[in-house]
Amino acid sequence: MMHGLKIFNAACKGCVNCIKSCPTEAIRVIDGLVHILPDLCIDCGECLRTCRKKALGLDEDDWRELLSQKVPVLADPSFFAQFAAWRPDGVPEALEQSGIRTLNTRRAFDLAALAVARYLEEAPREELPLISTYCPAVLRLIRIRFPELLSRTVPVESPLEVSAELWGRDHGGEAPVLLAPCPAKITMVREPLGRDRSAIGAAVSIRRVVRDLLSSGVKMHTPQEEALTSRRDLPWALRGGEAEHVRRFARRPVRAIAVSGHRNTLDVLRDLELGRLQGVDYVECRFCDLGCIGGVANAESRFLAEIRVKTTEVSWELSQEEREDLEQLHASGIWRLQKDIKPQNRLPLGGDFSEAMNQLTRFREVLDQLPHIDCGACGRPSCQAMAEDIVRGNAELTDCIFKLRERIASLAGEIEGLSRNVPHTLRTREKDR
Repeated sequence: MMHGLKIFNAACKGCVNCIKSCPTEAIRVIDGLVHILPDLCIDCGECLRTCRKKALGLDEDDWRELLSQKVPVLADPSFFAQFAAWRPDGVPEALEQSGIRTLNTRRAFDLAALAVARYLEEAPREELPLISTYCPAVLRLIRIRFPELLSRTVPVESPLEVSAELWGRDHGGEAPVLLAPCPAKITMVREPLGRDRSAIGAAVSIRRVVRDLLSSGVKMHTPQEEALTSRRDLPWALRGGEAEHVRRFARRPVRAIAVSGHRNTLDVLRDLELGRLQGVDYVECRFCDLGCIGGVANAESRFLAEIRVKTTEVSWELSQEEREDLEQLHASGIWRLQKDIKPQNRLPLGGDFSEAMNQLTRFREVLDQLPHIDCGACGRPSCQAMAEDIVRGNAELTDCIFKLRERIASLAGEIEGLSRNVPHTLRTREKDR
């Protein structure tokens, strides 16, 4: 599986700071080096935030090479809030000065909001609330930790994918490059969910592009009063932006919960799993704090970016031509996921049922021997993960510092006892003395 993260072994000091931040226990530190289990990683980027040694980084495509090839750019809405001197709705002008072609994503975001609104209207009340599929990290989290909630996810494709699909239809299949705010959206391009292949050709971090633009000396000349105010995709960069857009197309009141940050996301998904969100229609989760503007691949402070988005006027009014176009696109079904999203099953403990049950029994026996304090000194995020690794043959019981101390104490006692022993040939002589 291809991910948006990469490891720099030379920089890793084996400090185990990263393993505690992972919400799916996908990280191990073995022999002093960090390892990521690809089947459990959701590319949320939390490990990048906690690694102080820069041993983890973004696995992005080569921006310079893509720029030289004049590949069109598909910018995530959070990109437009990354510049202190430019209004978000004027950023495309600065890109044009640099010779960068940008896709207009407003049409696709309108379509996604319309599709969600219609889906909520048609869904039976007992199937509500439904869950947004916009954040790829949240979607992968659900596949691993809350698979029973997959039936509640709306089958609506990411508007970024739809934008690329529409562009490709009009430009002979040309695939744009995504400016991504997080490793999860880089992975969305390489290993998409709900479709066999992404319509996006490559992905680079927003940070990389922003720094390149600022260093080139590009300036925006559009006067403040002439800047566009119709970027209806821009609020999606913030928590609650999607829900607000959906309400604009809904023909009945939509009661939505919008949360951001991995702890809040886990809490609301647990509540939903336990049936505690009665009366709610829609759940919008963003894994990063404040929304996509909090992504680890961004260049600007999320707090300043939030101010820029909130102070940018948005025109929610659609012309008759725009409404007719959206209805045609909705009828075409281009907004719908191409296939169902399946749970991400953990690797089985055994090759067949009988072996798996035996290994499960051994797993419980091993777990009972561990201290259950989840200290992380063994390089695993929890004692349960440690027991699982032992059963799989990827660890030993003495990797646990407490079990190692017990073993050392036991061996020391044995050595002390042996040291008092006298060879049998000398025992009579010892008694005579």
